[in-house]
Amino acid sequence: ERRMDQKLIKEILEKVRAGTLSINQALEDLRDLPYEDIGYAKLDLHRSLRTGFPEVVFCQGKTAKQAAEIVKKLSEHHEKILATRVTKDVADTIYASVPEGKYYPEARMFVVNKTKKNNKRHDHGKYIMVLTGGTADIPVAEEAAVTAEAMGSRVERSYDVGVAGLHRLLAQKDKIIRANVLIVVAGMEGALPSIVGGMVSRPVIAVPTSIGYGASFGGLSALLAMLNSCASGVAVMNIDNGFGAGYFAHLVNK
Repeated sequence: ERRMDQKLIKEILEKVRAGTLSINQALEDLRDLPYEDIGYAKLDLHRSLRTGFPEVVFCQGKTAKQAAEIVKKLSEHHEKILATRVTKDVADTIYASVPEGKYYPEARMFVVNKTKKNNKRHDHGKYIMVLTGGTADIPVAEEAAVTAEAMGSRVERSYDVGVAGLHRLLAQKDKIIRANVLIVVAGMEGALPSIVGGMVSRPVIAVPTSIGYGASFGGLSALLAMLNSCASGVAVMNIDNGFGAGYFAHLVNK
């Protein structure tokens, strides 16, 4: 099985230096390094070398067959693959091609992790805390949590602790203030990140969701509220972008 990651590149270069691998053979092994063109997609096989993590597959708008083939191709080169916005039907199709993967229906994510070593979370005690304003915000929060966990971070969760019942949030105070970075997911008026930002000395990543009545404009109201937060240390993601929050939180946490 061919992988295109830093470990493999180092192995190839060491073999060339030792004289056990010819330059021509090394070039053959590296020929797919920039990308692989499969017609409807150009897979960025170089991304893990540039950023430390392989290309993530956004499945919304793709056919089940396309999503499955992309995940399969990427899994031939990488040990970890994330696919987001995956419906049950698409997940079933991916499973047929990549049976070692796991589907997280609430997060709408399909995860391939072939490394036992990388399944181990950080042992230094640092963790990401994921909070939601309401139960309806959980799918976006789970997308963030599963992303961060798949990348190797420890994640703690506390859901339905919105500002309409502040005592629920304060009951989680000890766990909140010990977190290394926090992801706060909320719709409606989007006030929760400001409250949390005023409680902690760590970065807060705010994620507005599209949950709310008509005047919320599909999450725009929460987005603008979070962008106008008076709390320091709050950064704001796009509407419903749990994946982006989880990815960024992991980079902060590690």
